[in-house]
Amino acid sequence: MRTAFDFAPYRRSTVGFDRLFNMLEAGQREDDGFPPFDIVKDGEDSYRITLAVAGFRPDEIEVVVQQNQLTVTGKRAEDSDKGDYLHRGIATRSFERRFQLADFIEAGEAQFEHGLLSIQLKRVVPEAMKPRKIEISGGRAANDRLEAPRGAKAA
Repeated sequence: MRTAFDFAPYRRSTVGFDRLFNMLEAGQREDDGFPPFDIVKDGEDSYRITLAVAGFRPDEIEVVVQQNQLTVTGKRAEDSDKGDYLHRGIATRSFERRFQLADFIEAGEAQFEHGLLSIQLKRVVPEAMKPRKIEISGGRAANDRLEAPRGAKAA
């Protein structure tokens, strides 16, 4: 049983955090858990999402990245095999699974193998955002600025 957390007091006392609260509230909504998925951290800045999509073909699945959201949609084509099923345990219903991506996370290639869809993700920080070392110069130029001008009397 989930209980909803009220973010209203925090929304009133903060400015510019609307997107964060929207993500938290969206995460609280009921989720049917289909299709099941794993998120794995492969390295310092690389991740992989793997979804179990048994019963679907690669051409029935669509992966879309828009702004900071990854959406995986599956729409099963009409079954031409109208057999007399005694039990049908492989899911054939359509699905849509959304993942909120952090800033600077880019989706790479997607692979489909053995009923598993794997999507590679990588954090790519722009050069302007990376820390950079600034060289400290010494010597004559720095000392010239500290000395009193010639002809001026020292106090």
